[in-house]
Amino acid sequence: MGEPRADTDVYVVEPLLPQRLRRPSDLLRFFATLVVLGAVVLLTLVAKQTLIGLEADVKEGAELVPLLSRVAAFLGGAAVLVVPTAFAVERVFHRDGLRVAEGLIAAIVGMAGSFLLGQWLVAGNVEDLRVLLTGNRDIEPLNTLLTSVVAYTTAVRISRRPTWRMLMWTTIALYILAFFSGRQITIPSAIVTVLVGMAIGYATLYGVGSPNTRPPGSAVVAALRKLSFQVVSARRIEDDHQGSRRYAVGLKDGTSLDVTVLDRDRQVAGLPYRLWRRIRLNSETRRRAIRSLRAELEREALMAYAGQAAGASTPRLLGTSEIGTEAALLAYEHIETRPLDEVPDNEIDDALLHQIWEQVELLQIQRLAHRRLTGDGIHLDRAGRVVLTDARSGEIAAGDLLLRIDVAQLLTYLALRVGPERSVRAAAAVMGPDALAAAMPLLQRIALTRETRAAVGKAKKILPGIREQIVALKPQGKVEEVRLERFRPRTLVTIIASALAAYFLLSQLSQVNIYEVVTTANWAWSVLALAASFVSFVAAALMLRGFVPEPLPLWRTVLVQFASSFVKLVAPAAVGGVAINTRYLQKRGISPASAVASVGASQLIMLVFHIALLLLFAYITGSNTATSFTPSRGLVLALLAVAVAVVGVLGVPPLRRMITSRMRRLFGNVLPRLLDVLQSPRKMIEAGAGTLMITMAFVVCLDACVAAFGGSLSFTAVAVVYLTANAIGSAAPTPGGLGAVEGALALGLTVAGLPAELATSAVLLHRLLTFWLPVLPGWASFTYLQRHEAL
Repeated sequence: MGEPRADTDVYVVEPLLPQRLRRPSDLLRFFATLVVLGAVVLLTLVAKQTLIGLEADVKEGAELVPLLSRVAAFLGGAAVLVVPTAFAVERVFHRDGLRVAEGLIAAIVGMAGSFLLGQWLVAGNVEDLRVLLTGNRDIEPLNTLLTSVVAYTTAVRISRRPTWRMLMWTTIALYILAFFSGRQITIPSAIVTVLVGMAIGYATLYGVGSPNTRPPGSAVVAALRKLSFQVVSARRIEDDHQGSRRYAVGLKDGTSLDVTVLDRDRQVAGLPYRLWRRIRLNSETRRRAIRSLRAELEREALMAYAGQAAGASTPRLLGTSEIGTEAALLAYEHIETRPLDEVPDNEIDDALLHQIWEQVELLQIQRLAHRRLTGDGIHLDRAGRVVLTDARSGEIAAGDLLLRIDVAQLLTYLALRVGPERSVRAAAAVMGPDALAAAMPLLQRIALTRETRAAVGKAKKILPGIREQIVALKPQGKVEEVRLERFRPRTLVTIIASALAAYFLLSQLSQVNIYEVVTTANWAWSVLALAASFVSFVAAALMLRGFVPEPLPLWRTVLVQFASSFVKLVAPAAVGGVAINTRYLQKRGISPASAVASVGASQLIMLVFHIALLLLFAYITGSNTATSFTPSRGLVLALLAVAVAVVGVLGVPPLRRMITSRMRRLFGNVLPRLLDVLQSPRKMIEAGAGTLMITMAFVVCLDACVAAFGGSLSFTAVAVVYLTANAIGSAAPTPGGLGAVEGALALGLTVAGLPAELATSAVLLHRLLTFWLPVLPGWASFTYLQRHEAL
């Protein structure tokens, strides 16, 4: 603790404020600049020809007006040094030399960093980027002087001085124009240099910190006195959950205030999380993720006044004020309370639960969403009355969705404390069964606060328990499902993986002449490959029929397999077929549990056949010395790698639990279904033949594609390559294993002894016949089946 500071006769007890702070805003600007830098580099690589043409046009224009180019060169070259120097002198005269020192540090780091990065590019580590930045000329990839000047400009925060900012950036623009017309810099190099300089400037600001501009406690007391409060004591207490400072202030009349101070530098704290929730969660919120100090002050004050007008038990807001330009305060009436988190579970009786719901009902009547109904937002005063705090998180004129989320949040929090039955019973007594039925679709983890989500993750039966209690109260209620997540994290993974796969495929296609692939392929082998691809769909239908005791029409089941090839365009390879087949069986009148069990049984036996065939063909290949593919050592290494991966995954408890739970859900009813199949010899033969035919059809297709281009590999070697690549493709999160399958097949065939060009051609033909060509009939089958209500 530091020494108390005095404001006339009032001492403010608080720790010494640090002289320098690392501002979250600087870190966010640094990462944002890196993101923009990455986007610019990708864009310039894609639009390379356009930039080359633009450079030629600008060069031609500069040659038409040589005098202008010379004037720009003179002004830019001189001013780019004069303007920063003048700004430094001006700051020193105003006794702000520390800011100049920060700028010099950034300039030195910028000069050294751009030089080292340029040398790394010149060494040929990223040849395409080097050519783009230099135009394949003998110039610097990054202009060292410009990088240091931009880093200096950023670090001294010249953007806060409008006149200097305009002068500095005009100078930088003239400098770039001069060097560009003299062919000493390219457009991509200029943009990348500026962004690198800005990133270094922000990194320097965050690394060395910025002067602390937060007003001390004495300034808080002075602002309170301007509001006519007669302050006699003040002390700093624990910050709130958003990191805002709080003070306990004593007044001359014996009452007290709870003062919350909003610091400007804290307004971007937690911004990435807020942005992520705003993008991912469809909650109809009207709050902006990036909030100004003034807007934050007005929002909290408005919510506090609205809560008081609604008759809810909340601390009274007695005054607000800005403290200079860097902070603002809100002064609340002090009430001796303790948060509900500190109340033991056995003290939370039914009367207290009713009180809590009555307060929430008052807010809901006036369309006020609290947004933080947790143990630290609900307090009890000395008389045991409920007090709702934390008005800053709330919203006025809230929509139905936000109000229902409040109910779902409070139901879940109280259920964690007293159990689902008591939580739902107390809520129903106050809010009514209809309100609970409306909130039931919102009982999703994504809708809850961060702390409650973490607690629900440990108590997985809480949400199902609440739903059961609500259904017991209102069994006839039917409420539409509400999707709060705009997307799931796995969707982002799929999109990124698909983009990488597309890039991989495009790079492959750039090395292969598609016209030659089509025209030079042996048509006899190509027709055989096409026939094998068609057989695989018939085999898949036979396999499914074999694992379903109920009768299924053969050709309609074949159409379902074609439809699954269409679904693979938007779903991972291991997901699309399972979902389509399960839906098809349910439409045939088979119960959901039996449908899932049948598809799960087919997948399990398919996995067993896959592993058995892989081991069989690997053994045959390794023992055959005549073949050019001798993977005995490679096979051992591959098996060891797979074993290590399996042991590693199973050795991590969260991953092991996730895998076992999913396997249990998928295969939990498989054994009874297999017993049903074993009772019918015809079904056993149909299931086994179909399972074996699927794999063999794809192997024959790949073998025929290799032969179509004159390749010579043993059938067993091709089988090992296909079975291995298919396993990799099934695990990939991309639609249909896109990218992963092609890469694994091409690599496997190359290792087996085929030339890289021939292997790539064979793989592209194989994927054309088995993945792309079935899409059109798959779409037609999907549409036909939906029209006839078979899907």
